[in-house]
Amino acid sequence: MALKHQSTAPYHSTQDALRVLETVARRSVGVTDAELVRRTGMRPDRLTVLLRMLCREGYVEQIAGGAYVTGETLRRLGSAQDREQTLRDRLQLSLGRLRDSVGAAVYLSWYVDGEVKIPQYADSPATPVVNEWVDFRCSAHATAIGKSLLTQLDHNGRRDHLSRHKMPRLTSRTITSDKLLLSRLESQPPTVPVLDLQEYAIGTVCAAVPITAGSAVGCLALSLPVEHAHRLRQAADTLNRNAGPVLLSLAL
Repeated sequence: MALKHQSTAPYHSTQDALRVLETVARRSVGVTDAELVRRTGMRPDRLTVLLRMLCREGYVEQIAGGAYVTGETLRRLGSAQDREQTLRDRLQLSLGRLRDSVGAAVYLSWYVDGEVKIPQYADSPATPVVNEWVDFRCSAHATAIGKSLLTQLDHNGRRDHLSRHKMPRLTSRTITSDKLLLSRLESQPPTVPVLDLQEYAIGTVCAAVPITAGSAVGCLALSLPVEHAHRLRQAADTLNRNAGPVLLSLAL
């Protein structure tokens, strides 16, 4: 199945962070911020922002004298024994921070073996998840998550999915025409979040932005009660801007 490359996520930030980590990892005795500027070619202000994030996430640590060394999180991700649980824990922590920054339930989703999967999410009493009244695997046509994943497939991949899943009308706003849905997916701008404006459930609006890890197709999404619909686009932009730690965890 061919994929369409599109992304609104901050991949450049992730690549810069990886460059910093590679430089730190090469120097077991530590490397100063001045050395990092020289070795990576980054602006000092840019490097400061990245180092702050990397320290917060546990990827690097600052030792006596101010030098940076690899942190516990990076060491655990490099361990065959701890990697899977560490990755899940790091993703859950990042999702929780995203939930707090956007003020909404946040979801991590993947398209795996032709199906929509949502292995992790972060909610709270103030930001509850969507009531899954219809299996998300059978409602990709009506959800922001499903449509975001489908936009990342090629035309044949989308047709294959729709051939295996009917398109029932879940609300009066649900698209039930495969021709119309395919047209909407084809014209979806890569830099604009995919929206669900009460197409899956009355009273709920959602937005999703694509992420990728290697050849995997994924997305980050959020949901809000319809009375907060005016916050949807801003929340989606915040979700996208702050997706760096999720992408970094997946890239390592």
